[in-house]
Amino acid sequence: MSPAPRKDTVGAEAVFARELSVSAREPEQLELAVAVVVEMVEGCDHAAVTMVTSAGLETMSATSELVTGGDMLQYELGEGPCVDTVHSHTTVISSDIATDPRWPRWGPLVARKYGFGSMLALLLYTGERSYGVLSLYSGRPNAFSADDILMAHSLATHLAVAVAAARASQNQSIAMVSRLVIGQAEGILMERHGMSAAQAFELLRKISQNSNRKLVMVAEELVETGTTEGLPPREVDQPGSGAGSSGAGAAPSSHGDRVS
Repeated sequence: MSPAPRKDTVGAEAVFARELSVSAREPEQLELAVAVVVEMVEGCDHAAVTMVTSAGLETMSATSELVTGGDMLQYELGEGPCVDTVHSHTTVISSDIATDPRWPRWGPLVARKYGFGSMLALLLYTGERSYGVLSLYSGRPNAFSADDILMAHSLATHLAVAVAAARASQNQSIAMVSRLVIGQAEGILMERHGMSAAQAFELLRKISQNSNRKLVMVAEELVETGTTEGLPPREVDQPGSGAGSSGAGAAPSSHGDRVS
């Protein structure tokens, strides 16, 4: 490879990394990533990002409906490069999808239905955790060269680092909002029941445990509605207990009872 194209490639990677860092929202990062992968990896015709969610595997961004269809078949059949990458935490390459013995159902089906010839699936991970898979599809067998694979790995690394940073920032923001809401709930309890901050927090914690809800959910309900399940009733002064009512209900003095 000549030096000039190599410089262009390095420059394009740097631009990609900067643009990822500017995009604070994960959906924007994923959309940018799949578009750049198709542009920068010569053998790639389509790209997608699969994320591991609580509901299972989900395609979060794709350059075409063909890719979405190919991904969905992997999830439904439980086999394919993306599924294998999630389970094995390794890069999976298929030079000929239609004849690959690893996926006897998925391979022939997507080759016939969507015209895919080869595929590359790379794990999106950092040192702390994995997030999902970057998938590269091609309409030709043997489409990915050694340089393509190296470039795909580099782009996947940039994307994983950006996703990790975005999620860390989001978690920090959520934590700050949670602390603020809990503080507001404590203030309500302190004013209403005349308790200290520590006592208010302990009450919220007990309500959270007894109702099997997160503490922040209890606090949010209290702040928004003024009450929450398990909250002691507001203390109300009993009739006749006020200072001004003591004289009205008092018995007449002995002097007032005398008859002249």
